[in-house]
Amino acid sequence: MADQNDNQNETRQLVADAVSEALAAQLPQLQSQIVQQVLESLPAQSTAASAAPREYANTLVEAVSSIHAGSSQKEILRALLDAGSGYCARIALFVVKAGATSGWQSRGFGGEEIAKDFSLDLNAGPASDAYRNREATPGNIAAMDSRFVEHFGSPTQEQVLLLPLALKDKVAALVYADGGDNGKLETDALELLVAATSAWLEVTSLRKQLAAKEDASAASRAESPAPAVQTVSSFSDPFASHAPKHIPASAPVHAEPAPDVVEVAAHASAAAAPAVATDPLAGLSPEDADMHRKAQRFARLLVDEIKLYNQAKVAEGRRNKDLYDRLKEDIDKSRGTFQKRYGSTAAASADYFYYELLRSLAEDDVSILGSNFHR
Repeated sequence: MADQNDNQNETRQLVADAVSEALAAQLPQLQSQIVQQVLESLPAQSTAASAAPREYANTLVEAVSSIHAGSSQKEILRALLDAGSGYCARIALFVVKAGATSGWQSRGFGGEEIAKDFSLDLNAGPASDAYRNREATPGNIAAMDSRFVEHFGSPTQEQVLLLPLALKDKVAALVYADGGDNGKLETDALELLVAATSAWLEVTSLRKQLAAKEDASAASRAESPAPAVQTVSSFSDPFASHAPKHIPASAPVHAEPAPDVVEVAAHASAAAAPAVATDPLAGLSPEDADMHRKAQRFARLLVDEIKLYNQAKVAEGRRNKDLYDRLKEDIDKSRGTFQKRYGSTAAASADYFYYELLRSLAEDDVSILGSNFHR
């Protein structure tokens, strides 16, 4: 019987290791696929898009890239609000828990904290429809509850938009947007940004699950030759630490349970043997190391965008070793975007954009970029 249990545990561990390797291999592709889906969904009838489609697309992709540069819940959600404020006058995020909401942060209302802990009514108006139907819901400010209007005021044109931020088919937050005094409210762009945020939160959650599993597996191997069994649920709730202060006595009939939380049975032990330090950023301060990681991710996203837009040119440039000549405009513009964001930061000296060009576009062969390319 003991031999049978040992065989089952060994089989389980082998399967878990195989799944982890498969996930690790697929994660970089998920990022590119998200960008590709956003590009394919770009609005065709927007006034801005009609006037300058390429410029509009690049601006929107930059906004998505800023969201994907975040590695934590707070960074990602702040990036969503910052990016979203470029497509509306006022925007705020309300976390949903157990059928109640609690304001987190806002932009355009005169202060980031004005929405903090404000309870949005989920029982009526466009907020209720967005939550129940899980789709972007336009409406009139008059349909919002009176407390909301008293607290935030009315936009001049009275049009509002509520967008659900769904994680694993459950609404984890609602995003409110309106045109404020200038009437700017681009529904299509805001929907894309919220969808990109949702997808990236799930990707980062998956990465954390994988990292937790690898840490637990390493610890168990160090402690004992017998494989440890651990259980990981399908999704980690990025809003787990944010509990609304206004939980109702009884949740509305359409209230849904919060997303599952990852449960790891085996944790890394303090007695485990330390791993050999191989992190090239280990000697930096936490702030500088974080800046380097963000710069690396942003460079990767910019180069991924070039590849997605120009697959045929990339293939031809590699064959003929004149990649830069064929993609000069895109490369120079993306390099300028990178320099604008990270050229005066602690990550400037590392030249991540060049190394990502070399790795991803030129396949680690600088001659493929051509004789006219200069760092």
